[in-house]
Amino acid sequence: MNNLKIAFIGGGNMARSLISGLIKAGYDSNLISVSNRSEGKLIALNKDFGIKTSLDNYEIAKDADVIVLAVKPQFMAEMLNQLTAKINDYGNRLIISLAAGVTVERLTGLLNGHKKIVRLMPNTPALIGYGVTGTFAAPDVNAEEKEFTNRILTAVGKVVWVGKESDINTVTAASGSSPAYFFLFMQYLIEHTKEMGLSEEQARTLVVETALGAAQMAIKNADVSLETLRAQVTSKGGTTFAAISKFEELNLKDSVSAAMDACVARAEEMQKLF
Repeated sequence: MNNLKIAFIGGGNMARSLISGLIKAGYDSNLISVSNRSEGKLIALNKDFGIKTSLDNYEIAKDADVIVLAVKPQFMAEMLNQLTAKINDYGNRLIISLAAGVTVERLTGLLNGHKKIVRLMPNTPALIGYGVTGTFAAPDVNAEEKEFTNRILTAVGKVVWVGKESDINTVTAASGSSPAYFFLFMQYLIEHTKEMGLSEEQARTLVVETALGAAQMAIKNADVSLETLRAQVTSKGGTTFAAISKFEELNLKDSVSAAMDACVARAEEMQKLF
């Protein structure tokens, strides 16, 4: 599966990151095409990557081996209804969907019963090659197609395969949405650091570089629990102990759990909408 034609329907940030990652990994740009409603985005994609572009979804999808659905969930039904009016039978094409809340069952209905479908839940760090993508393959997707999907996704980061489609909602709470959680926590740290007297530049450097360092420590010490890593910098009775104790007093754990549960609940609601 080294010479498959890949068509991206939708040319937004996530599609751009996947295209960029593929080309950097050596994939032939002549085998990649993209459609989008914005001509400006298409011009930029063609200029940056030398790929075929079109305002017409059918034009790029008709000869593709793999179709990546990279449109927003609220536009998925309309787009696929129009495409399926021209492509009645999707044959052996692999369909990869990036749309949150649009289930395999729903996609199969929109694709005239086609079942070779993979659902993805990427996150925004994929834009800089540090993403992690939760991935679910419908039963009709074979091992070779899974491996090809893996090849696309590892071009922009790590991949976690899940066994049940409902697990994609958990992935959304743990990874798809969580960059925003970390940004929010860093935002609050920076804001209070400034209130305590340091400048914006000083506060941002201290907080962001510490977040990066902590993440790298967790990565490089994969055999050590996060609880142990935290304990190693938390001397009883010390300054860190005082801060951690306050977090515990304020039920940070319960707040995190409630936020993640709210994320999953919204993902389940979206499945009924789209």
